[in-house]
Amino acid sequence: MKKNIKSINFSINKVIKKNSPFLSTIKEKSVPVNNSNNDNVPEIASLEVAPKKIDSRVINIISEEVAKKYKIASFEKKKNLVKVAMVNPGDINALNALRFFAEKEKIELEIYAVKSDIFDQIVANYGKASEIVDEAVKLLKENVVFEGEKRGSEREERKNEILKEAPVTKLVQVIISHAISSNASDIHIEPMDGDYRVRFRIDGVLHLSLLIPKEVGPAVISRIKILANLKIDEKRKPQDGRFRTTSGKKEIDFRVSTLPVISGEKIVLRILDKSRGLSSIESLGLMGKALEDIKKSLKETYGMILFTGPTGSGKSTSLYALLKILNEEERNIITLEDPIEYNIEGLNQSQINPDIGYTFANGLRTILRQDPNVIMVGEIRDQETAELAVHAALTGHLMFSTLHTNTAIGAIPRLIDMKIEPFLLSSSLRIVVAQRLVRKICEKCKTEEKISQSVRTAILEEVENISIEELKNYGINSLKEAKFYHGKGCDACNGTGLKGRVAIYEVIPINENIKNIMTEEDGNEDLLIKEKEAMGILTMRQDGILKVLKGLSTVEEIERVTEGTIELAEEND
Repeated sequence: MKKNIKSINFSINKVIKKNSPFLSTIKEKSVPVNNSNNDNVPEIASLEVAPKKIDSRVINIISEEVAKKYKIASFEKKKNLVKVAMVNPGDINALNALRFFAEKEKIELEIYAVKSDIFDQIVANYGKASEIVDEAVKLLKENVVFEGEKRGSEREERKNEILKEAPVTKLVQVIISHAISSNASDIHIEPMDGDYRVRFRIDGVLHLSLLIPKEVGPAVISRIKILANLKIDEKRKPQDGRFRTTSGKKEIDFRVSTLPVISGEKIVLRILDKSRGLSSIESLGLMGKALEDIKKSLKETYGMILFTGPTGSGKSTSLYALLKILNEEERNIITLEDPIEYNIEGLNQSQINPDIGYTFANGLRTILRQDPNVIMVGEIRDQETAELAVHAALTGHLMFSTLHTNTAIGAIPRLIDMKIEPFLLSSSLRIVVAQRLVRKICEKCKTEEKISQSVRTAILEEVENISIEELKNYGINSLKEAKFYHGKGCDACNGTGLKGRVAIYEVIPINENIKNIMTEEDGNEDLLIKEKEAMGILTMRQDGILKVLKGLSTVEEIERVTEGTIELAEEND
């Protein structure tokens, strides 16, 4: 395919004079083209498919920094001729850079126009992890210090120098950049029997990314420890730290945790990408009556709003979305967090530090003297924090927090177990929310799926008693015509058919009957469950099934995160 570049050629001529030696260094693939004026217009070749493999020596002819700045990259070399991909062949600054480069290296260039997605695939060849690993092995093979070896001062100094040298530093950069580009939430680097395994958690599931030789693994972990300002010689006990890096124009924070294990030392990096911004509660997955109940609770002037669920279920993200709604100038909003995952303008966010005695309980005492309207406590972990949170909710503050329970209704007996007086809890608690995260179907390869009649019947039976009005709130007109979808797998989702996540919720507003069960029956869980069912509250599983029927997720995902009993391993009809 050829691309007309009449205007591009004009730009080139402005930069390259006829007598310039650079004129002979760029070869344009030109053929005459007929147009309305019968002029012969030069053309430039287009590169429609990125080369599957580019030699590291070829891609590095033009440095990665220059390539990304000017959108130019070398992808093939034959003797003295270098083929260069350009996103915009009419970019004068890029052409000047190429002219300087060609004259300096005394080579000829052949330009190919490429689209941005093809260019990104070419640029991905910079810093291939496997090649950098090889470099690091060569550097470290004779210098690495193994456990049990004598640690002479000269050897330690040499090791510290190695950690600063290019291969190890570059390898850490590649691991981090690949994790960021993959939208990973965590990086796990862990010792195995013969090597170190690097895994990324993407959409809640761990995926193997890279295997690092035994010689290199400890150096990579030590390099990350240096970045996080941790002690590199302390391997007997866990350490925690943080560091910040820049990816493009984005500032990304990393929370680092080390753990001594039987084969050495494991390190986990939590990626906190603040540029992703805060989601709205609708985009997180709240729908129907649950959404109405949440919005109603936000209009209260005091009381407690609790989110429950295990670690990594998205509780903090949901709390941020609610605080975003309340974040107005007339409100003083103060948060106590561990850690602060997103810096939000307009909020007073405080990081607790148990090492110096600054706990959730101590922090809560302090912020109650800061004249707050809205308080968010990252987690209720103990009786003292629970008592202070209830006290704050009863004295004119809207209180948000999280609790580790498996169900929403389970939060009530859990707080009573923490010695919270039932009559105080019934007066302060406004709403309890349980949530989990399920993976979404990739929109690029989404297609209708036929499932067996028995599975279809079992699924629909679980939601058959939901009101027509609530079904319509989810955009479902009829259960009889319900369709099921899945992702076939494509490049966008790395062949998984799933990309991104959505939350499934169970939202329980505290009514008078629940309050009576708290005070008169000490929060008897069986009675609370019966009352919840009488209220017609959707369970997390039912919410998830409705999202399956809406085409957001799959039956397999709902089964994975809820206590499902549907047998899926059947032949499809």
